[in-house]
This record gives sequence, structure tokens and C-alpha cells, in this order.
Amino acid sequence: MKILVLNCGSSTLKFELIETSPELMKNDQDKSLARGLVERIGENTSQSVFKVEGREPIKRPERVPDYDAAVNWSLSMLKDPETGVIKDLHEISAVGHRVVHGGETFHESTIITPQVLEKIKECVQLAPLHNPHNIEGYEVSKRFLPDIPHVAVFDTAFHARMPQVAYIYPLPYELYLKKSIRRYGFHGTSHRYVSQKGAEILGRPYSELKIITAHLGNGCSITAIDRGTSIDTSMGFTPLEGLTMGTRCGDIDPAIVTYLMLNIHQDAEKVNQLMNKKSGVLGISGLSNDMRDVEEAMEKGHEMSKLAVEIYSYRIKKYIGAYTAAMGGLDLLVFTAGVGQNSWHVRGMACSNMEFLGIKLDEAKNDLFRGPGFISTPDSKVAVLVLPTQEELMIARDTMECTLQTANA
Repeated sequence: MKILVLNCGSSTLKFELIETSPELMKNDQDKSLARGLVERIGENTSQSVFKVEGREPIKRPERVPDYDAAVNWSLSMLKDPETGVIKDLHEISAVGHRVVHGGETFHESTIITPQVLEKIKECVQLAPLHNPHNIEGYEVSKRFLPDIPHVAVFDTAFHARMPQVAYIYPLPYELYLKKSIRRYGFHGTSHRYVSQKGAEILGRPYSELKIITAHLGNGCSITAIDRGTSIDTSMGFTPLEGLTMGTRCGDIDPAIVTYLMLNIHQDAEKVNQLMNKKSGVLGISGLSNDMRDVEEAMEKGHEMSKLAVEIYSYRIKKYIGAYTAAMGGLDLLVFTAGVGQNSWHVRGMACSNMEFLGIKLDEAKNDLFRGPGFISTPDSKVAVLVLPTQEELMIARDTMECTLQTANA
């Protein structure tokens, strides 16, 4: 089956056409046929890129006014006689959509029906910056591809079975009952993929392992996975909670918010922008939210960049310790996403002096390694793995399985 995966952001459309089936998935032989990115939709500086493995990328600088134009361009590139990979859109069996928030309604991926769509729209209040664009991507693509299944794959679904002790905030309980204020967690598709793949690489049953997965990029989250179930995760009611990130502050004293509003006369929107867009690595370093730039400056002696990297790494170390305690042990630690794969500084700092937990890094491997592979020593009780994430592949697999289940029902 050829599955089209769509990931719609506020001004971007990422797409990938993946060939998969139960047999291909079982043997890990799913194949990416083509992928692309449309950026700055609606702006005069729009950029579009289409890539087929083994060929030079095709770039188009023309303005893309809206999602209709973005989806139309994506589909036209896929079936273009000279540059495409399919002869006709009818070769596409289903479309998988990344949807950030499924609230308490959706615990697994599901085919989008009118009833499901209404429930997704009810979650907009929980993810006002993300779900509206995910919904728009579905509605536009449904017009272009009306006769095939469209499946929603939720970032929150993997964390939906956390115990109450992990997801209930110590606020008045009625706020949970009436307003659904609780920990939801995000990056679930990534955490699910790297934990399952990590267990496979380790050669041990997923259902027997205690795993911590660290998804580290501009957005960061870390998850405790006990025998296949996410039991706690660092992002919470929103993606702002938890680790220090590129521009997000992560965990802070909540009284800082009211202090800023009362004493510096910042309104709620300005404080929200400060915590989400001006904090984290950018706010501390004063230079950039890109870890590559900050690490380069650190190596040249820039003290605030050094501090930014240290704080970013220290928060990871604290969560590793906390989640090891929560699970009563640890078998596998996985680093993934852009920083997790590429920053030996961050991995080294996060795992330093952790031998008491059974974590011993091979410094030579860590300094040179970009993954996939192990960076722990042979005698380390905890295996430490660097592993690229493949969220689009997981969305394609879920979409395929939902489609087949419906067809066989």
C-alpha cells in the first residue's frame, strides 16, 4: 500500500509517500518513495522542495498562497510524468494525518469520520496553535482525495494510558473534571517508534524493558516507558512544560508568571510569548535557539552559550534520574531527534557521573557517533542508544493498519 503522510503546521506542509504492508513492516522494509516540504505558506517568501531518493531535490521558490495550493503542488509533484513516483493519484491507498492533540477521547489512531472530526475540533481549545492547522490539512486533502480513508495519528495517544498519579496536577480536582486540565504529553509517535525500535536493536522483548526515550531538538521531551506503556512524560498540559528547549523555558516556578504580570506589567499574551518564543537556549545564550550555533559559540569561549548547553543537559539528567526511580530501574536509554542524534556535548553532560544508575558512556563513541548505534560501554548495565526517529513511518504504518482493519470488518 502507498500511504501519503501529511504534517501540517502553522505555515508549513510536510509530506511523504511511503510504501508499506504487513509483510514489509514485519521485515522493516517499508520504503519512502518521495517526500517534500512547503514552507512559509501565505507569505511572499514561500519555498517548496520535492525529493525522491537518488535524485536531486526539486526546488520551487514561487509564492504558495494557501493550503489548497500547497496540497495541490504536492500531489502534482508525486504524479508528474518526469519527476513523480506514481502514475495516478488512485495509487494512493490512504492518507495519514499527524494530529497534535487527541485529548482524553483518542487513545489510538483512528479513521476520520464526520463524528471523529467533530471530536478533534473539540480538542482545539487544548491545542489552539496546532490542531486547527492539522484539521485544515485534512479538510483540504479530503477534497483532493475524497474516495480513500484518511486516518488521524495523535501525538498524545501514546501517553493516554499514563496512571492518574502522573497526569493529574495538584490543582483543585474540579479543574480536571470541568476543564480537562491534566498532563497529556506530546511527541508520542516519536517516543513509541524509538522505544520499540530500540528494544528490537537491543534484542530483548519490548514488554519486559524499562526504557527512557529523550526526544531532543528545538522542542524536547523525555518519556518513561515501563514494559511498553508510557507511565510519565515531561511535556504536560501544553508542550511548554518539562525540559529546557530551543525557545521554551520548560519547568519554572509558576509564580513567575503572576510576578511578571503584576510587577513588570506584562499581559498574558506577552508572558506566553516570552516563555514559548524567547526563553530556553535562545533566552540564556542570547545568540540562537539552534544548538549547533550555540555549541560552536561555546567552543569559542562564549560563556552564556556554555551555560545554555549546561542547563539544557542538566535538565535531561534530572529527568533521567527521576524516571529511573519512577520505574524502579532502567534497561535502555535512547537519544533521538536533531540534538539527541548529533550533540555529543549534550549526551555526555546528561550522562556524566551516572555510573551509580548503571549508565557508562564510551567517550570515544559518544564524541564521534551520530547513530544509529550504542554509545555505552560493554559493561554498562544500562544500554545507551543513539537512534534517528521516524515519525512519518509510524504514521504510515498506523494508517495502513487502520485501513486494513476497516476493510476486514
